[in-house]
Amino acid sequence: MSSKENSPEKPWQGFYGPNLGVVIELYEQYTEDPNSVDEETRAHFEKWGPPSLEESVSFTKDRVNQEIGSDMINAVVGAVKLADFIRAKGHLASDIQPIWKTHKNDDLISYERFNVTEEQLKNVPVDYICPQAPSHVKNGLQAIEHLRNVYSKTMACEFGHVQDETERKWLRDKVESGTFADALSTEEKRSLLERLTSVEGFEKFIHRTFVGQKRFSIEGVDSLVPMLDMAINEVRKEKTDHVMIGMAHRGRLNVLAHTLGKPFKAIFAEFLQAPNKLIAPSEGLGETYSGWTGDVKYHLGADRQIVDDERSETIVSLANNPSHLEFVSPIVEGYARAAQEDRSKRGEPTQDTRRAYSILIHGDAAFPGQGIVTETLNLSRLNGYQVGGSLHIIANNNIGYTTEAYDSRSTTYASDPAKGFEIPILHVNADDPEACVKAIQFAVEYRREFKKDFLVDLIGYRRFGHNEGDEPAVTQPELYTIIRKHPTARALYAEQLQAENVLTKDEVKKLDTDMYDYLLEEYNKVNADKSERNYELSPPDFIVDGLPKVKTNVEKDKLQSFNEQLLDWPESFNPNEKLKKILQRRANAFDGDGSVDWGLAEVLAFASIIHDGTPIRLSGQDTERGTFAHRHLVLHDRETNETYTPLQSFDDANASFAVYNSPLSEQACVGFEYGYNVFSKETLVLWEAQFGDFVNGAQVMFDQWVSAGRAKWGQKSGLVVLLPHGYEGAGPEHSSGRVERFLNSAAENNWTIANCTSAAQYFHILRRQAKILQKNTVRPLIIMTPKSLLRNQNIASTTAEFADGEFKPILEEPILGKDRQAVKRIILTSGKLAIELQDHIKKHDEDWSWLHIIRVEELYPFPRRAIRELLKEFPNLEEVKWVQEEPKNMGAWSFMEPRILEILPKDVPLSYIGRTFRSSPAEGVSNAHKVEQKRIITESVTRKN
Repeated sequence: MSSKENSPEKPWQGFYGPNLGVVIELYEQYTEDPNSVDEETRAHFEKWGPPSLEESVSFTKDRVNQEIGSDMINAVVGAVKLADFIRAKGHLASDIQPIWKTHKNDDLISYERFNVTEEQLKNVPVDYICPQAPSHVKNGLQAIEHLRNVYSKTMACEFGHVQDETERKWLRDKVESGTFADALSTEEKRSLLERLTSVEGFEKFIHRTFVGQKRFSIEGVDSLVPMLDMAINEVRKEKTDHVMIGMAHRGRLNVLAHTLGKPFKAIFAEFLQAPNKLIAPSEGLGETYSGWTGDVKYHLGADRQIVDDERSETIVSLANNPSHLEFVSPIVEGYARAAQEDRSKRGEPTQDTRRAYSILIHGDAAFPGQGIVTETLNLSRLNGYQVGGSLHIIANNNIGYTTEAYDSRSTTYASDPAKGFEIPILHVNADDPEACVKAIQFAVEYRREFKKDFLVDLIGYRRFGHNEGDEPAVTQPELYTIIRKHPTARALYAEQLQAENVLTKDEVKKLDTDMYDYLLEEYNKVNADKSERNYELSPPDFIVDGLPKVKTNVEKDKLQSFNEQLLDWPESFNPNEKLKKILQRRANAFDGDGSVDWGLAEVLAFASIIHDGTPIRLSGQDTERGTFAHRHLVLHDRETNETYTPLQSFDDANASFAVYNSPLSEQACVGFEYGYNVFSKETLVLWEAQFGDFVNGAQVMFDQWVSAGRAKWGQKSGLVVLLPHGYEGAGPEHSSGRVERFLNSAAENNWTIANCTSAAQYFHILRRQAKILQKNTVRPLIIMTPKSLLRNQNIASTTAEFADGEFKPILEEPILGKDRQAVKRIILTSGKLAIELQDHIKKHDEDWSWLHIIRVEELYPFPRRAIRELLKEFPNLEEVKWVQEEPKNMGAWSFMEPRILEILPKDVPLSYIGRTFRSSPAEGVSNAHKVEQKRIITESVTRKN
């Protein structure tokens, strides 16, 4: 026999019922990862092995024999199993569906299933079944009924996937003790009915007044508005400064009116397409539109300032969101993180999660259906992205447009993806508004306790079609027959309060009448104005203004001082020896004819920017080191693995510096950084793709927000996007940053697109961006950054170019074009190919007087004047070539051709040299790449006969 079998007693034989269940769960956790349990527990399991079912039953029998007699052994065992089953599966028999009332799973929770009777349960002590039961629960039968009540009524819980035992116990204790939410007072119940009356009345008024117009009504999940009220009230108790809300368009107008305080007449004016002058900015509209581009009313956001008697102020914000549903989620998380951080001092920003709270409202089809949801959930506990817990609410209509749940997800519930991130879930019936607001109280308290996400699945229905012009009975005839007969949440709650003698029937009716009269009065104020209701579609001047002139040079002595400080590591710090030698070469960059390469130019730009008092946040895949091992902003001690970030420690810093390796996500991370930047307008926020090609993984973010956010919503951003770009034979997915896609969306000076060919140019464009962040003309900056050129001395710059220079939209090839009279051909090109052409010319000792090369460093805004004036200096010019390494249908050619033709001297032709039309960006074979690259270069510098 083993030593375990010889043992007189196993250590867990002091546990029974739910406590023994904890030991079993811990053992399962231990078998998956021994280090996931504490050392003492691990030692016990190593010595004694698992607590088997036989041992648990045996011990329970021993204890029962001692306490209540042997005839109740089976009853206790059955009761304990039944209780645990209710905890785990009670939600499957719950009353959380307001429309389908069949309750096919009622027999799940039955005494017979566990071989126990009601009479037997009456004699089982409460402690065995529910140690946290309220005082009115006196015996085992009442304990089981109590558990059935709390786990399978109009609110159902799913906590079993939460692995942390402390959290899971806290959740269960709160539910089973009945203390997770306060009972509503009579006045609170009246107030809740008034709120539901206002919510429903608003929708009914629009339905009657603006027949057939889209509004994506909230009806069916009306309780969402009082839930948001509760969330805001609860977090304000913590002196929260900001509540950030993100949601799709279902119920958005109602949330704008009730949660954000947008005046009803402002919304009516939008339905009437009335001019903005009808509504003064002071009445809650904020920044008004002057007719340019804009967006539909159910995509717009808003801000609301709440100030109480104690002068405590909270800003509630609803983020602008197009029809891409869930994509606003990471943007709102970025808002919240930015609001939580203090970036005013050197080092990493300091975070206070109480300062901002994010609420994300999801659709039931979109939550499991759109990958951006899980990308965002994955951010929730990551150092660079966590916001101390978000509140997730699924506004669950049980349908997606016309698609039934069984065709839109492979899970039991829409909320199931959250289980993989161990997020507690409450399912709640939208027809029980009291349960709905109590669920929010519970969620906010959990976040306060554990700083983690919580999800409330608000299960309702959709009273009309996807939009009010649809006829839903075409695709869901049975469902909509039921819905049309089903009373509203407001009607059901009014009946309940009348039965409780909280209100009379006449009082309920008066609430409805008063709301209609008020809405009619507001509508008449707008409708009385008969002025022209057509917009003049002309962009405002401030959108199309160019960037202001700013000085970006930094004195050599100051740069040298920054460099020395950044190389002055603590004596106890031991970086990788090879890396140490590489970085210490930077100490010689300012000696004599020394030069500054791309990596050093970047770190000096960052140092000078935080010295000037502008905070920096840089993130991306492998950004701390840099994909191409050129950056090394975070150093690792070779002996202890401790990290040291020089930019967070150097003495001359006057603002924070943050750098994070991101998860393997483009969509959510770009959205997060965009949101962070929009909120923290004073911060230089940069996101870097591992390879520029991967930026297409965030295409929605660029199309809907980064490119068009200002034109649609007046939302300013200075986000910097770094995209490693260049054809080196690495194949189709490691060559192109897809510059053509950015150029295709370039209009109204919506962003700057650059492809720099020198370290100094990169230095100055970063500093220029930092200096315009808080100016009205700020715009995003897209930079095609180098890969193979990072260590090419041809892009290194002299220290004078940093101390005396500035960013230039075009650069002339320094070794050509001296004799303006002799130049016959001018090559216009951009990026790496310009350096390869320079290398070729240096290697061939020929007469190059007939040739000149102009590097277009700033592709958009197109430097029309600079190129036109330069071309005038070549009186004998015969031809201009646009040369690129990308295929003809990609790269900058399609964008450049019409613009260059506009400014060419008369009778000077323009032609193209580069790859032909392709469906894929680059060759997959290195040798094929070399052949094409050689052809492009040779053709570019071969003089015609």
